[in-house]
Amino acid sequence: MQNNEEKKQQILDAFHFRHATKQFDPDKKISEDDFRFILETGRLSPSSFGFEPWRFLVIQDPGLREKIKNVAWGAYTKLPEASHFVIILARTKEDTRYDSDYLKDQLKNVSKIPEEFLDKFLGRIEEFQREDFNLLEGDSPLYDWASKQTYIALANMMTAAAQIGIDSCPIEGFNIKKMNTLLAEEGLLESGHFSISVMAAFGYRTEDPHPKTRRSFDDIVKWV
Repeated sequence: MQNNEEKKQQILDAFHFRHATKQFDPDKKISEDDFRFILETGRLSPSSFGFEPWRFLVIQDPGLREKIKNVAWGAYTKLPEASHFVIILARTKEDTRYDSDYLKDQLKNVSKIPEEFLDKFLGRIEEFQREDFNLLEGDSPLYDWASKQTYIALANMMTAAAQIGIDSCPIEGFNIKKMNTLLAEEGLLESGHFSISVMAAFGYRTEDPHPKTRRSFDDIVKWV
């Protein structure tokens, strides 16, 4: 039976293995089972109040990939070579505001909060959004809050991929307005309920990366 030290070393090995892969081998494809595993780690990721304010678009259609490649400069060297390409959407204020239909359904039917506690819990969320984080002024704050949470899912997916020997690259190299326009034209934003947050390519590297460089542990970590 594997002990904790072996598990910890395997996890650290995966972090050392992972790097932002720039060139993918177009002849090597991730198996369906392996990629469903990666997506499942994203689905099971934590989110504030259990909102799950995300959607994962797995872009496999060659025509749409070409459109994305021509709009998003950060994806240009990843497409079409990447085995799998994911766009992570964040829910907008239409779904994340304390009184939205989506949120009520999420808490009642997914989180299974008892009916007698639902109104009180929604009141606590309103207080959090209105007073604690000041999220109700304008269109951006609730989207930005949801978008930050999508990065938790993204990180988990990339780490899980690395643990089974699959490469990845997070991508922010795009114009949000242009990408949202493209995705809206493709009918993927559900009339303003979603907005693009981040993208990621997955596949297999064509060459080994340079050794990983990071600031020292003592420079990053401060015990207070």
